[in-house]
Amino acid sequence: MSVIGNAEKQEIGRWANNRVENSHLPFRRRERAMLRFRQMKSLQKFSAVHDAFHNHFNKDRHLTGRESFKEQRSVALAEWKSLMA
Repeated sequence: MSVIGNAEKQEIGRWANNRVENSHLPFRRRERAMLRFRQMKSLQKFSAVHDAFHNHFNKDRHLTGRESFKEQRSVALAEWKSLMA
């Protein structure tokens, strides 16, 4: 950096890289969760079922009131049971 005249712009220090590392935390959380799966096939089977289940039951609780959320969840559960029967 000093050879090209850019030494004053270089951030050096004990925690200089901390902001960059913290930006990777969501990715690392997903990565840790996937370590449970020894084979790609088992991961694919799990994610296929999980996605269908999550998409069916995810009703954005934070956007609706309690009563309408409970009603939507009950309808989703009844529909899910009818699909599985």
